[in-house]
Amino acid sequence: MTSQNTAQTITRLLLALWDLGGTQQEVKKGQFTKRIVSKNQKVADYQGIFEELQSQGAIAISKKGYSLTSGKGLEVLGEGLRSGDFKFEGTIVGTWAANALVKWISQIDVTVAGADVLVNGKSAIAELSQGIASYDEFKSVTLEVYDKLNYEYNFNNLVPIYRIRREIGDRVSRTEFNDWLLETQADDILQLQGGSVEDSAPDKIEDSVATELDGLRCYATRLKP
Repeated sequence: MTSQNTAQTITRLLLALWDLGGTQQEVKKGQFTKRIVSKNQKVADYQGIFEELQSQGAIAISKKGYSLTSGKGLEVLGEGLRSGDFKFEGTIVGTWAANALVKWISQIDVTVAGADVLVNGKSAIAELSQGIASYDEFKSVTLEVYDKLNYEYNFNNLVPIYRIRREIGDRVSRTEFNDWLLETQADDILQLQGGSVEDSAPDKIEDSVATELDGLRCYATRLKP
């Protein structure tokens, strides 16, 4: 596979994962591979690309599935789609691909938060790299993310912390996320709940929050409107 073909394959894989909701939840391996592997191919043919994307921090891989990181993953996907070399091979483009591109274009104002495009003359990545500068800003962003996830996925006011962390992405460091999230609990804004994630996936547990006194906290409940 040439470097150009590899780049096109990477973009197609990331587009498929994004279209399947990979930034919001883990996509089961069978569901993902059914979308990307053609009749004349095997999943093993993509193993090297999966490993490359994982090493870049663009995707996360568990025993059960794949997820697309909201920061690096969207950045790589955006760059691939804007590349002058990107195109679909063959004479027939799958319906999923056409629909995914339409959805990407319709949501470009949201999606470009992880892609290097110019917004009002400034690089969106440059804006993103500035990150969240204060606890008050983190609190505001976190509550917006909480409400969005709670509404869209019917979490019944019990939102997984790993989903909040991944939605915020690289706008804040892991340490600051942990410290500031615990501070929201101290301020009686969020209550952090114990238990475990739905499938006990190690990467989801790692993206939750743990303290020496309280142990693992995997869910957040909003206390203040």
